[in-house]
Amino acid sequence: METAIQPSPAALAGLKVLELGQLIAGPFAAKTLADFGADVIKIEPPGAGDPLRKWRMLKDGTSVWWQVQSRNKRSVALDLRENDGQKIIRKLASEADVLIENFRPGTLEGWGLAPEALQLLNPQLIVLRISGYGQTGPYQRRPGFGVVAEAMGGLRHLTGELGRVPVRVGISIGDTLAALHGVIGILLALHERHFSGRGQIIDVALYEAVFNCMESLVPEYSAFGKVRDPAGSALPGIAPSNAYRCNDGGFVVIAGNGDSIFRRLMNVIGRGDLGNDPGLADNAGRVSRVAELDEAIGAWIADRSAREALELLEGASVPAGRIYTVADIAVDPHYRARGMLQQVEMEDGTKLAVPGIVPKLSRTPGRWRRNAPHLGQDSDAVLHEIGLSPEQIQALKNRGIIAGTAA
Repeated sequence: METAIQPSPAALAGLKVLELGQLIAGPFAAKTLADFGADVIKIEPPGAGDPLRKWRMLKDGTSVWWQVQSRNKRSVALDLRENDGQKIIRKLASEADVLIENFRPGTLEGWGLAPEALQLLNPQLIVLRISGYGQTGPYQRRPGFGVVAEAMGGLRHLTGELGRVPVRVGISIGDTLAALHGVIGILLALHERHFSGRGQIIDVALYEAVFNCMESLVPEYSAFGKVRDPAGSALPGIAPSNAYRCNDGGFVVIAGNGDSIFRRLMNVIGRGDLGNDPGLADNAGRVSRVAELDEAIGAWIADRSAREALELLEGASVPAGRIYTVADIAVDPHYRARGMLQQVEMEDGTKLAVPGIVPKLSRTPGRWRRNAPHLGQDSDAVLHEIGLSPEQIQALKNRGIIAGTAA
């Protein structure tokens, strides 16, 4: 008789996370933990809740982005400005593994919820603090948003084309990079806690998360005084690598910058003379003649559709790809095969496509356990778990300190 194989528990099963942040960076970090089984209790102000609930496009009055950012979480509507609300946070923090916040530095302290004070109640508590400029330094009190961090971190200067206004990446990349650095910090602190038995405070600055991804920017300036300029769709110092327009209006990105790849690419476009040119045998030579190479590739691809060009390039094992819109993503078979487009059912029975979960673990993969909560949906249940009676919960509701419906 075969023994049924039981599914492994979630990678972060049993981890209790208290999320005090709002909008993007802190909630994105908590969402990542929730995807892999952490019990994330999201604290929101009664009334409006997290402003992200109303950002961008709304369905039935709520942002569809909310279904991605707050999936797998529980919502407690709680006024942190009130003493009784702060008492509840202290009780929740005393039982939590991780607390995540992304307020301006000093905000928690003003509420009597300084991380050091919470760690006196729970020495094992790990606190992730995400802010624009970090918890120290001359800029610490400045309001910081992701777009400003992208500018200060060096990214915004590099986007766009030389001589034109620098452009935004198109998504909240500064917030997302900070969130992912925060998750790394949490996992590092959890690992260290196994040995020390103690929590610690993780200080993530938005601009530093961006700056950490700036590759060779600083050493190039230090060694050569070089200030890298924006390069449009090209990859500075590496050639050929660019986006090229096809005759159907689409764009194809071609990365022909490896030595052997370059020779294959030149053969595909009928320019074996360039592929065999000793002066183009290495990257340094190709960079010095990048305009010539871009012109040759551009002329070849301008006579072909994106589909035709990609078939020829793939046949020669040259890395290339069409620039996707979301409409392309929605029908792409590889996205679907990898589980990167999931369908969730809304309350009204309609289906909503949402991004799948990353990264992919072989034994304990992340999964969608529940839809994003209504404001205060879990207030009663969470407060009951920390020992409040129904009468106490109702009294707090009557005073407007908490909001929510009975479970």
